[in-house]
This record gives sequence, structure tokens and C-alpha cells, in this order.
Amino acid sequence: MKKQEELFLEFLARKRLKNTSQRMIILKAFLRQNSHLSTEDFYLQLRKKHPGIGYATVHRTLKLFAECGIAAEHNFGDGQMRFEVCHDNEHHDHLVCTGCGRIIEFENQQIEQLQLDVARTHKFFIKSHRLELYGLCSDCVATEQQ
Repeated sequence: MKKQEELFLEFLARKRLKNTSQRMIILKAFLRQNSHLSTEDFYLQLRKKHPGIGYATVHRTLKLFAECGIAAEHNFGDGQMRFEVCHDNEHHDHLVCTGCGRIIEFENQQIEQLQLDVARTHKFFIKSHRLELYGLCSDCVATEQQ
């Protein structure tokens, strides 16, 4: 967590942006998250303890987190941008339930290797990638079958 705080402070200094107490409150609360939150979900959580922090401040700050690399911004096709904490060189992919919106993170070395093989075949250097698979979770499949 400390490294990400330092990264954000360095980013603010480079961009000549102020290090405000509200940004630090938002940062500390965000770094404790372990899910994919929309701005609104995160704002509603945050305002319980910090009613003085506005929605626009939360939204702009989440965008800054994404810009400096401590947050990943995702659009899972539900009309909302979602943010998750980035951890050092940790990579995972997503299964997204189109029924209930559940997001399942997974890692699979065979898929990672296959992507590298495809890139090598096409003489392509991958800088980053995202894999999102859309379908129904087991709960939604069970509900549909009833």
C-alpha cells in the first residue's frame, strides 16, 4: 500500500497537482478495496464516513489513479466504468456474468502462453492485454433452468 501511495504522490508532483486531504482519504479507502467498483458504488461507500467528499471529487480522483497506474479501469458492458486496484505485475482475467453482473477473476498459464505464441507467430510484441469472457455464472444458469 505504501508503494502505491508514493507512486500517487510522485504522479501528483509531476503533474503539478495538489496533494489534498480528500485525495488521500480516497486513496487509502480505494487501496483497501478488493472488488471492481463503479464510481457511484465507491462514492456511496465513502460518504458514510466522509460526507464532505463529493461525487465529482471521487470520480476525478479515480481517473487520476487509473492515469498513474494504481487502478485499472474496466468497461464490462453494463454502462458503468469500474475500477480495481492494480498490484505489482499481477495479471488476471475476468469472467463477467451478464445475468447478475458478478465478476470472477481468474488466472490461467495456458491462456497466457497461447497469447504469447500467437503474438510470436505474427511477429507482434504485446505490451498489455485484457481477456473478458461474458456469459452466465452457475447461479444464473441454475435460475434459468428452473
